[in-house]
Formats: sequence, structure tokens, C-alpha cells
Amino acid sequence: MKAFRKSGIAKVADIGNTPGWPPLKRLERGPCAVIECIEEIPCNPCETACPHEAVFIGDDITKLPRIDPEACDGCGICVPICPGLAIFMIEIQGESAYISIPYELPYEPEIGERVQGLGRSGELICEARIVRVRNPKAFDRTRIVTLEVPRSHVHEVRHFKPL
Repeated sequence: MKAFRKSGIAKVADIGNTPGWPPLKRLERGPCAVIECIEEIPCNPCETACPHEAVFIGDDITKLPRIDPEACDGCGICVPICPGLAIFMIEIQGESAYISIPYELPYEPEIGERVQGLGRSGELICEARIVRVRNPKAFDRTRIVTLEVPRSHVHEVRHFKPL
């Protein structure tokens, strides 16, 4: 049994080889969806929402979603659609990584704000900076907050809290 089944918290080892993680070389070319879905449950809004058919689940909607990183253009439509908040957009530029996360808490993050980048279990990973906040009506109250973090933490930071 995988550790996340007991704790409810996925570790990089649980998801690092899932079909939702694009290669780092692809992330260096521009934003791309990273899918960290680990539960095989009936769900497929990410597949139906993607205008580029970059997300694939298939007829059995209990299968884990796969990403075609070459088809993904980084539009981010899949991020707020995921009911499990398991999809992120990631881009790597030099020594920085830009992680766009779904955000549904009442706190209003501000561009330029320095925050604590947190891991999957809420542990402090590094300092981060908010570089973008998207909140269109079409996202149904799920904002997308983009954090700038050191490249070395690209697969660890998945949330934030104010300093």
C-alpha cells in the first residue's frame, strides 16, 4: 500500500513517475500542466475542458489522467476545473520556477508579495514571491496564483502562506 493511502499526503516518490509529470526539458520551453492526481476515481473534467486535447483519460474515467506535454500550450484552463486541486502549471526559466496553483481560500494574495512556499503536507520549503493572480468569473471562485520559487523546489512547492 502506498504511503499516501494511510496519511492522505502524496510524496514525490508516489507521484514522480505518474503520467501527469512532463519532462523538465518541456517545462523549460514554457508553461505546461503538471497533473498530480493519485486517486483512481470517476472524474474527467480536466480531459473535457482541455481545448488542445492535451489531457487524456479515456472511456474508463476512473483511470489517472495523462498529459501530452507537446500538446499542452500552458493555457491553464484545466487548473481551476480539477475538483481535487491536483493540477498545476509549471514553467522553468533559468534558476527560477513558476508554479501556478489553484487557490480557494479567502485570503487575497497580492502580486509582489513574499510568502512561504509550502510542500504537500504544509511544511515550509522555501521563500516564494507571488508574480500573478488570475481570478476570472469562468474559474468559479478558484483563483490561480503563480509563485516564483527556486528551480530546485519545482516539484516540492504546492501551496503558500503569508509571511
